[in-house]
Amino acid sequence: MLKAIVFDFDGVIANSEPLHFRGFRDVLAEEGVTLAEADYYARYLGYDDVGVFRAVGVERGVGWTPTEILDFVARKAVRLEALERDVSILFPGAADAVRRAAAAVPLAIASGALGAEIRRVLDRENLTRYFPTIVSAEDTPVSKPAPDPYLRVLAQLADVLGERLSPGTCVAIEDSHWGLQSARAAGLKTVGVAHTYDASALGDADLVIGGLDALDIEQLVKVCSR
Repeated sequence: MLKAIVFDFDGVIANSEPLHFRGFRDVLAEEGVTLAEADYYARYLGYDDVGVFRAVGVERGVGWTPTEILDFVARKAVRLEALERDVSILFPGAADAVRRAAAAVPLAIASGALGAEIRRVLDRENLTRYFPTIVSAEDTPVSKPAPDPYLRVLAQLADVLGERLSPGTCVAIEDSHWGLQSARAAGLKTVGVAHTYDASALGDADLVIGGLDALDIEQLVKVCSR
């Protein structure tokens, strides 16, 4: 039985990955480091902001301190807010898909984005009320591909519903192999949405769809029955 649906945010609900890349690129450029778009999508997209800057620093041999990295994260957040101001960054069909899903089962978000960034977009699109549970980058000690974000979501959903959830009764919707790995490690069923990567790159998901406009609740029920 399908008990809950957990959405990733960037690359699933919000078409924000190009904006995140520009934010990282601009902050790194101020530090004399070049970030190519292909490298971002191939190497860093699955990390939260701290993880991206840390990984780039390690790979480029730059000894950034934790304090410096937090400053980079803050600067990138300011840049991102400016880039998305006064425009809708939702994928086509995303809002309708959220409403359809919320009419069927409780929803949650498990994301490596900052909580303020997630809520800012949801508030602007009048979608916040559909997500009583939001786990963001600040809420777990490690981010995807570790299972921690999804384990935290399961615990919070259990509190909301007043019952313990079997992970296999919950479906995670992700756009990257890092996110799918995180959800599987926590025991959830998985749906890959081919927004960011080709469907062939998401083949280890239980189900792959072309976009959220193709989200079918009955298909998710079938996924949970396997």
